[in-house]
Amino acid sequence: MRKFNIRKVLDGLTAGSSSASQQQQQQHPPGNREPEIQETLQSEHFQLCKTVRHGFPYQPSALAFDPVQKILAVGTQTGALRLFGRPGVECYCQHDSGAAVIQLQFLINEGALVSALADDTLHLWNLRQKRPAILHSLKFCRERITFCHLPFQSKWLYVGTERGNIHIVNVESFTLSGYVIMWNKAIELSSKSHPGPVVHISDNPMDEGKLLIGFESGTVVLWDLKSKKADYRYTYDEAIHSVAWHHEGKQFICSHSDGTLTIWNVRSPAKPVQTITPHGKQLKDGKKPEPCKPILKVEFKTTRSGEPFIILSGGLSYDTVGRRPCLTVMHGKSTAVLEMDYSIVDFLTLCETPYPNDFQEPYAVVVLLEKDLVLIDLAQNGYPIFENPYPLSIHESPVTCCEYFADCPVDLIPALYSVGVRQKRQGYSKKEWPINGGNWGLGAQSYSEIIITGHADGSIKFWDASAITLQVLYKLKTSKVFEKSRNKDDKPNTDIVDEDPYAIQIISWCPESRMLCIAGVSAHVIIYRFSKQEVITEVIPMLEVRLLYEINDVESPECEQAPPLPTPVGSANPQPIPPQSHPSTSSSSSDGLRDNVPCLKVKNSPLKQSPGYQTELVIQLVWVGGEPPQQITSLAINSSYGLVVFGNCNGIAMVDYLQKAVLLNLGTIELYGSNDPYRREPRSPRKSRQPSGAKMSRKLSLPTDLKPDLDIKDNSFSRSRSSSVTSIDKESREAISALHFCETFTRKADSSPSPCLWVGTTLGTVLVIALNLPPGGEQRLLQPVIVSPSGTILRLKGAILRMAFLDSTGCLVPPAYESWKEHNVPEEKDEKEKLKKRRPVSVSPSSSQEISENQYAVICSEKQAKVISLPSQNCAFKQNITETSFVLRGDIVSLSNGICLACFCANGHIMTFSLPSLRPLLDVYYLPLTNMRIARTFCFTNNGQALYLVSPTEIQRLTYSQETCENLQEMLGELFTPVETPEAPNRGFFKGLFGGGAQSLDREELFGESSSGKASRSLAQHIPGPGGIEGVKGAASGVVGELARARLALDERGQKLGDLEERTAAMLSSADSFSKHAHEMMLKYKDKKWYQF
Repeated sequence: MRKFNIRKVLDGLTAGSSSASQQQQQQHPPGNREPEIQETLQSEHFQLCKTVRHGFPYQPSALAFDPVQKILAVGTQTGALRLFGRPGVECYCQHDSGAAVIQLQFLINEGALVSALADDTLHLWNLRQKRPAILHSLKFCRERITFCHLPFQSKWLYVGTERGNIHIVNVESFTLSGYVIMWNKAIELSSKSHPGPVVHISDNPMDEGKLLIGFESGTVVLWDLKSKKADYRYTYDEAIHSVAWHHEGKQFICSHSDGTLTIWNVRSPAKPVQTITPHGKQLKDGKKPEPCKPILKVEFKTTRSGEPFIILSGGLSYDTVGRRPCLTVMHGKSTAVLEMDYSIVDFLTLCETPYPNDFQEPYAVVVLLEKDLVLIDLAQNGYPIFENPYPLSIHESPVTCCEYFADCPVDLIPALYSVGVRQKRQGYSKKEWPINGGNWGLGAQSYSEIIITGHADGSIKFWDASAITLQVLYKLKTSKVFEKSRNKDDKPNTDIVDEDPYAIQIISWCPESRMLCIAGVSAHVIIYRFSKQEVITEVIPMLEVRLLYEINDVESPECEQAPPLPTPVGSANPQPIPPQSHPSTSSSSSDGLRDNVPCLKVKNSPLKQSPGYQTELVIQLVWVGGEPPQQITSLAINSSYGLVVFGNCNGIAMVDYLQKAVLLNLGTIELYGSNDPYRREPRSPRKSRQPSGAKMSRKLSLPTDLKPDLDIKDNSFSRSRSSSVTSIDKESREAISALHFCETFTRKADSSPSPCLWVGTTLGTVLVIALNLPPGGEQRLLQPVIVSPSGTILRLKGAILRMAFLDSTGCLVPPAYESWKEHNVPEEKDEKEKLKKRRPVSVSPSSSQEISENQYAVICSEKQAKVISLPSQNCAFKQNITETSFVLRGDIVSLSNGICLACFCANGHIMTFSLPSLRPLLDVYYLPLTNMRIARTFCFTNNGQALYLVSPTEIQRLTYSQETCENLQEMLGELFTPVETPEAPNRGFFKGLFGGGAQSLDREELFGESSSGKASRSLAQHIPGPGGIEGVKGAASGVVGELARARLALDERGQKLGDLEERTAAMLSSADSFSKHAHEMMLKYKDKKWYQF
């Protein structure tokens, strides 16, 4: 401890202290020494890692299903891979290149997956480990990949290219075979021009030696792999999008760009057996139907009893403008057209068998849409959809803010679930969700976690996030209290945003009392109580507040006096104000400007409120002299005091929601009273008024654009938020940026803690407002709450983000709260008597402590953190968090057995500091602030948990706790589970005797190095994956695993072969191919005369 220094005591009042005092403890005058606090948290308690990703895969591009393992895979345009098993078993992986996934192929029942990317790479993923990893990669150098096909139980992957060639890859070694099907050999003289890229490859279900190749131009070739020539060629004058086999291998179906389907007999290549235009208008006189939109995909699935299913996407007629995308299911003579909410990316039919040569028995269709995943039950009449158990509806309306609560009261999740279960839609399929592979992990965490998301349409969703899962509990629509405009002309001209006027900006929630408060983009605040009873509210209680930014305010003369203030207007008349009496009738002032009107109109008809969150009070800021109200920048509610407070760049307002009265309505400058450190000119809104018809340029800060109200002038993230006097002249507005109710020492002279409100501003000032609450019970509803600024002012560098309080032992002092109780039930007389005597309880330990004991205020700003000793108001500890960047989010959180300050900076660093000494414990570069969505949604919570919105549709959760990182492996689900492969279909006695069953093929003999030679080394480059050896150990069984291990051993020995051998091999193969070509030329021209050349 250093000697007492008077300059250090003043440090709490001056922002510009030298960095030399950083991390140093200030000693206080002799006789009032601070007790030493033992801090339990050390650096080794912290480690940063991603845990899970929830939500719908953003910008999906590919789909695959393993029918034996029952696992679904989705690839995206950003190179992400999402795997889904039974509800609760999910996995996220990422290709490093970030290239779009164009196709996915499971190695069925092998625990492996092949992904083909737009950068012409193939990757083999091992799914036998909890975190899948890439075993091998193959990069094509000279050709572009367009289509892949891996036959069931085969290790040879067919890869079609843009040039029309087909290469064959051994998936065990991830090397190319020397066997290549060249486009010119495949089509020969059947077409004069190039047939286009390969759009389809599949083997005949009954004969693996016959490969069906579809070229984009409309040519289809049946290739005989053994004889290396085409058996049949089928030509149609419309481009092909997809091809599908009938399981008997005698027919196949093609979908075309003119909306037609052609069915071909394998042995009749001249013309199709049947041409169908599913959505074409049949014209008279036998003319061809009008062309329709392309059929992008078709599937042909057979059933033992009854007609086959033909399922297709697209193909609608061109005159159906504005019609939603459709999936068409043709079954016998019936055709069902199923409309989708978004465009179809891909679909797959789920069948009972993995064998292509057996009756398929389809039971469901999984449809991947642009923003949703739909599963259709084919077995039930009307094709109902399955209820989706995955948390894929996060983005139902764009997310505008998030809050995360770990270690909630145990009865909270059941309570929310019980009211949410009534909101479920009806009419789903009666069957169980069929994608049910994998196994759950062991939930090591016993505490409950809740995530709350606020949305652009004004809805709020509560999610159960316990044990790294996510499930929606309850949805609240805040827009229900407002009148909706029927059409655009009907819209009130008072709204301040063009779209999404109900968008949620801030959520303040007290889990213990279940009180909820939201602030919306139209400068509105709604307070909700939780109830399990349905009520009908005859009149929605509402208040209107005028928040001004001018000192000489004619309408509130009492504000001119210096603090402490007398009882403000409103508290003397604490009756609820009915909507009829609100002053919005006088919508314009004397000079024709909009005045005293809110942005939204509250309903004046009775409102039926279902069990769950019910409106207690609506507060709206109003237009003042032609100026729209400014958006709310901070919000806090306290259930023990019955108060809600909010602020914006004009000032602060406090409302008693029990008495429905405004207690405080002050401009920010007026909070300072005579203590204002800045020389500011009072600004009247009349001087720089906007034209009354103009909307605010509110787009930048609108949550639908996912941009918070940061003053970013050029959209770059480097900015200076200096709190010097010069910046005041430029900005001239100081917004309220942080609010915290607590029971602490208000002034230096205080001998005991009392209820108060701490207010932080964007200029780094902290002001304290004292609260004088009446006794509990009926008195609380009759006597006014007296509110007065205390004169206490503290200063930090940068805008204030978060405040919290510690007791003398270093434990967190939570704000006072009142435990939840059902308030819609009439109470007994005894209860009423109890209520009269009861005071709002404070759980603050400080209230029971001796007077001599002190507290610590922890204040975090954009630039630094300070720990202030109370009541002395000396700065005990200080830490400059960042010089060049700024803190976006700071939270004071409890972790295992201690408390720390966690910060996320705009430069991508995540940091934690011990409390109260502010020692740095963790500093990790995690992710740069690439967009405003991250800034708006990042939040830390207790037990080392954090989250943010990583894309418009997905939540990324992470942990900064070493303990959670260690337990994560156990908590993650298993994707691969050992399952017996179903038996192959029985060929039957006669088929076995006379042939005609499925013909097998020795692909090894055809494609192996001994018969087909080596592929050209310049064609593709093999890249061993990072999941290499560890991945192979995970793949303990299965064909791929065994062979991959042998391959690895060979690789290690084979690396000694030098470049010379490779060059020799290349020269030999080129000489060999040259001699072959020469021989072919000689045979071709042998019998021709010179004049025939």
